[in-house]
Amino acid sequence: MTGAADASGELESLKRRGLLRTLRPRPAAGGKFTDPAGRTVLNFSSNDYLDLAGDARLKAAAVEAIGRWGCGATASRLMAGHLEIHERLERRLAAWTGREAALLFGSGFLTNLGVLTALAGRADAIFADRTVHASLIDAARLSGARLHRFRHNDTEHLSWLLERHASRRRAIVCESIYSMDGDAAPLAELSQIAGRHGAMLVVDEAHAVGVFGPRGSGLCRTDDAIRPDVVIGTLSKALGGYGGFAACSAAIRELLINRARSFIYSTGLPPACAGSALAALDVLDASPDLGDRLLERSAALRQMLADAGLDVGPSCSQIVPVIGGGSERVLSLSRRLAERGLLAVAVRPPTVPAGTARLRLSVTLAHQRADLERAANEVVAESGR
Repeated sequence: MTGAADASGELESLKRRGLLRTLRPRPAAGGKFTDPAGRTVLNFSSNDYLDLAGDARLKAAAVEAIGRWGCGATASRLMAGHLEIHERLERRLAAWTGREAALLFGSGFLTNLGVLTALAGRADAIFADRTVHASLIDAARLSGARLHRFRHNDTEHLSWLLERHASRRRAIVCESIYSMDGDAAPLAELSQIAGRHGAMLVVDEAHAVGVFGPRGSGLCRTDDAIRPDVVIGTLSKALGGYGGFAACSAAIRELLINRARSFIYSTGLPPACAGSALAALDVLDASPDLGDRLLERSAALRQMLADAGLDVGPSCSQIVPVIGGGSERVLSLSRRLAERGLLAVAVRPPTVPAGTARLRLSVTLAHQRADLERAANEVVAESGR
């Protein structure tokens, strides 16, 4: 059988099971835009949480960075691609997250790959929450460390695993806000467990930075009892741009520079991305209540949906799932909503467990109260409630 025929068979199997994914060009990005027909479209599948991707201040900073440094870093950071703007942003990110140092990567996915493969190897073990992002699972497997997955937010199960599996070095891996359910990790308790078992704690704050904590500095900064060894963040969600970073001790930063292959062998972050991220941090400094405003709007939408009898899971963030069961049912619901000008992409297995396909609604600051009421009414009506 040829490669093309083999691929066609796999695609047909995915289609039969309602799991086939396709790319569809959109006329614009962000939480709200006007389509070519002049219709206002509410986009609840965007991660532009603070509505900064199109902010004039970020765009101006990106253009200024291009004017000074060009469109690309032109080389890996360890060759000739290490620019002053990279160091400036890393210092800001370290101070913002309350860490000693920070290191930029080309994306959040590359950050996770680099961190876990640098910190763990074949003699080590990684204990990851069962629902962490695919990039963290891929990173753990690539590291060669033994991977143990504990039940979601189940600290007793984690402790049980740690007590039974010894290794040279151990790392606990979690997200602070989980991307599919929108719920929070018990970070203070995870910190206590890590300390008790001599394990590192790696926290992916991709969906928390910009929203939670003082000036959006992350959920890890909301309690002094939370003591992560590495905080992983992204520039591509609440900060409206692109790129990823690890905030950590100076020693771990130096180790990442020397061991993280996704850093060593990748071209440095484009200057425009660094420039827009610096501007985003300036916006958060000037308007420290943006995250609180977003969470208020999210709570309002979540309450409207829950009051109508829809299953919104354990969400406590700007991510509001509407859990609908089977893939085909949720796909059909997503299509009907799109016809009515509401983008809410269906999330299906293997991204979420079988039987828990859902609409993943991401609230942004582009969504006003009237938009949220419209969205809730549309979802409830099309769900048959």
